[in-house]
Amino acid sequence: MKNDDTIPITVEFSGGLEMLFSNDRKHSLSMPAKDEDGTLSNIAYLVRYLCDSVMKDPRKDLFVLDGTVRPGILVLINEADWELEGEDKYEIKNGDNILFVSTLHGG
Repeated sequence: MKNDDTIPITVEFSGGLEMLFSNDRKHSLSMPAKDEDGTLSNIAYLVRYLCDSVMKDPRKDLFVLDGTVRPGILVLINEADWELEGEDKYEIKNGDNILFVSTLHGG
């Protein structure tokens, strides 16, 4: 029987972001199907969920700025740029693969 309360997805981090997530590049998650307000989960909610439930590193400001993904982080939804999918308004679907890639490098 399918559980309609959660959505199984894969979230990946690259370009150094994995250090904020216990040095794990790939996470298989079952996230809530609806956000705090009861609306279908979207990327904006996923970012909050990742910060609250998955990220153990206290430096959340390296991942988010003003409640959204920081500039310099590329977000791919099923290998497509999130700008083509509605950015943080994209509604998460069963089996989605979300990739966050930092394009900023120290030197």
